[in-house]
Amino acid sequence: MRPRRSELATPANDAHMCEKAAASGADLVFLDLEDACAPAAKEAARATAVAALTGLDWGRTARAVRVNGLDTRWCHDDVIEIVTGALDALDVLIVPKARTARDVWWVDVLLTQLEEKLALSKRIGLEVLIEEAEGLANATEIARASSRLEAVIFGAGDLSASLHARVDGNFDPLGDYPGDFWHHARVQVLTAARTAGIDAIDAPYPAYRDPDGYRRAAVHASLLGFDGKWAIHPSQIAIANEVFAPTPEEIAEAQEAIKVYTSASDSGTGAIGRDGRLVDAAHMRLAANTLDKAALAGLLPGD
Repeated sequence: MRPRRSELATPANDAHMCEKAAASGADLVFLDLEDACAPAAKEAARATAVAALTGLDWGRTARAVRVNGLDTRWCHDDVIEIVTGALDALDVLIVPKARTARDVWWVDVLLTQLEEKLALSKRIGLEVLIEEAEGLANATEIARASSRLEAVIFGAGDLSASLHARVDGNFDPLGDYPGDFWHHARVQVLTAARTAGIDAIDAPYPAYRDPDGYRRAAVHASLLGFDGKWAIHPSQIAIANEVFAPTPEEIAEAQEAIKVYTSASDSGTGAIGRDGRLVDAAHMRLAANTLDKAALAGLLPGD
């Protein structure tokens, strides 16, 4: 388990931006070989990414790389060159445009072979993007496809194109639309993640000069149950880290609810009234979720 409140996207071919990303305070930074690199720059960007992964001080930030899609000529060599060069300096590999469980299986097998060949001391985790119509339809099978999988990511951008949606550059509908345009897709991705016992990460918010809009989108995703959100600019990191962490009031409430319920349970009571509300076992699961998130964020005493 690792915190994923904020996942910062960084072009893998820009050494200066990689250096800034390492000191950004994001829970996870991924060096992007896919959309952030033009075709002519993709192969050279691998060496830049390896140098950043191995040569920079990342502190507590998880180090990841997004490879190119399995349907491209770059993916195979992306995986081999990044893992061979970075060795134990790589924590997570991000796979875009997962369409079926077999896509995840292919990467899993290749990583297993590399880990054994290179005698790596730790297992490399996986995250996959759900950003194609086929992938959304197969989200649950994809999320369960490998024990390496740590998170699934809702990718609104490519999913817009795959669904032929009419949206603007921020992936919002071009006209009036009742309710949340992406609610159903988000819940599908979230449900797949929870079915597999892994994290769910919300889509990027391209309008990086609109912090209020980013915060609003992050709050909505957090209320649904998402664990974090992509950031495309360092200014979005602090917002995500705040929004996806429990507040001191939520932590105190969870601790007190567990204390009171446990005391009553020890006396043979399965449900109690507290502050005019029923408190039962379901509330304990919610409280446990809050404290788990607080622990990951380092917000509990002793963390």
